[in-house]
Amino acid sequence: MSSPTYGPPRPAPTPWFTGLFVAAFVAVLTAVAVFAFGVALGRIQPVLAVCINLVAVGGAAPTVWRWRSVLVVRWVVYGLGAGVGLGWIALILDMI
Repeated sequence: MSSPTYGPPRPAPTPWFTGLFVAAFVAVLTAVAVFAFGVALGRIQPVLAVCINLVAVGGAAPTVWRWRSVLVVRWVVYGLGAGVGLGWIALILDMI
């Protein structure tokens, strides 16, 4: 017979495999969307593409920043951040 445990309940273990899979999936989708949107706008007006990308990310950033503390949604937030960064790098490399 085991002895009872006292104190606060232990948190569940972090689901690293599932979380990293979700973050990678969201990062790929976000990078493709940012790249495609940037290329389409860049063909019209490159300055407009940069401005709209900055406004879109700047407008979404406060909401996404609050979501990072929610256990399940934090993996999506990590993927969004990585995807935007990768999309911007791809856009810069496409311009060279």
